[in-house]
Amino acid sequence: QVQLVESGGGLVQAGGSLRLSCAASGRTFTSIAMGWFRQAPGKEREFVATIGWSGTNTYYADSVKGRFTISRDNAKNTVDLQMNRLKPEDTAVYYCSRSGPLATSYAPISATSYPYWGQGTQVTVSS
Repeated sequence: QVQLVESGGGLVQAGGSLRLSCAASGRTFTSIAMGWFRQAPGKEREFVATIGWSGTNTYYADSVKGRFTISRDNAKNTVDLQMNRLKPEDTAVYYCSRSGPLATSYAPISATSYPYWGQGTQVTVSS
């Protein structure tokens, strides 16, 4: 059974930083991609960032590119999202997600590629 537990959310002023962490347990952490998605009130869940199993391939939504950095530690089964220069529009519940087994270090950006999800952690950015 795969479990994903997010931590690190909270309230921060605009321009500040937060670091989200996701701890994965269950099946192997290698050969799979990990992603972060977010959902703001009244909006659909949207892609934020993803990283392939080797850590080489990373992709970001245009809205966070240059401000957010995704990283993973396969030895610790964790994936982090460093968020800098936060904006009020970054306010959302952030979800960690895990793909199924992949043949390459590809990092898909579609939510449909991620069958496993955490419960989410709230990030609130005040203006």
